[in-house]
Parts: sequence; structure tokens; C-alpha cells
Amino acid sequence: MRAVNTRSGQLLAANLSVAATFLSRSKGLLGRQRLSAGEGLLIAPCNGVHTFFMKFPIDVIFLDKENRIIGAREHLPPYRITRVLFSCVRVLELPAGTLTASGTVPGDRLLIG
Repeated sequence: MRAVNTRSGQLLAANLSVAATFLSRSKGLLGRQRLSAGEGLLIAPCNGVHTFFMKFPIDVIFLDKENRIIGAREHLPPYRITRVLFSCVRVLELPAGTLTASGTVPGDRLLIG
């Protein structure tokens, strides 16, 4: 799967994994040493994340049911927790710096598939 910003055409993730079961959502990126450029993790359903026990920072995108970005957090370091966005239905985790490099901002819509 891939994630593309429909406003800019920027490819955010060429290799997008999905965590849709209780176990895969619970594990998330735990145990990974890094998230390489072009990789991402889509967690659904989800409306907030934490980075406890992670070893690297990530960018986090909060998406509504239409894949519109309703919130974002850049360079979320390990051992942090995000706020919960109740209108969020899925969260996209990307390598730190992806949001800035791609110019992706709240209000943009993503094409995921």
C-alpha cells in the first residue's frame, strides 16, 4: 500500500503496512530499530498513539473517515503520548521529517491504497 498527499502529489509512504487487529495495533512499531524513508504504519481504528519503549522519533498524522488530516505531530520522540482526537479514525506513523519534507499539513487529504 501507498500514501499520497492529493493536494501536492507527494508520496508519503511507498511501503505502507497496516495494523488493524488488536495485536498488530498493540505492537505498532515496537521492536523496530528505525522506520526507513518511504515506510509507514497505518493504524486503524485509532485516535491517539504513544511512543513508549520506542527507539526513534516519528511523524504522526491523524486522519478522519475521509482520510483528511485533522491533526499532525512532527518528530514525536520516544516515551511520549499524543492527545486523543475523537473525530480521528486512523493514524499514520511515518519517519520523522516526512511532514516537513513533503509539505504535508492539516487539511490535506491522503489517498491510501
